[in-house]
Amino acid sequence: MTSDEHETDCSVVLSEVYLYLDLECSEDRRRLIQKHLDECSTCMREFGIEHDVKALVGRCCGDERAPMELRDRLRNKLDQLEVQTETREYLP
Repeated sequence: MTSDEHETDCSVVLSEVYLYLDLECSEDRRRLIQKHLDECSTCMREFGIEHDVKALVGRCCGDERAPMELRDRLRNKLDQLEVQTETREYLP
């Protein structure tokens, strides 16, 4: 399947894979991401890599969790993050 054939765009799914893995998204969003991963082998391969990295970090860090204050500050910073992309239009 291509991105055009999915209800949710591949780039969106891959950008939210850590929220999915950390159970930090709504149940509806989890179902939507899981459905996409079930249907999209490309994203599933990428998810597999992400899942392995997260498992490795989990094994190395044990059950340690960042303090809630730190997590809130990081979320606020990420919410403020702006991604800039460059587009170029080629005219004949």
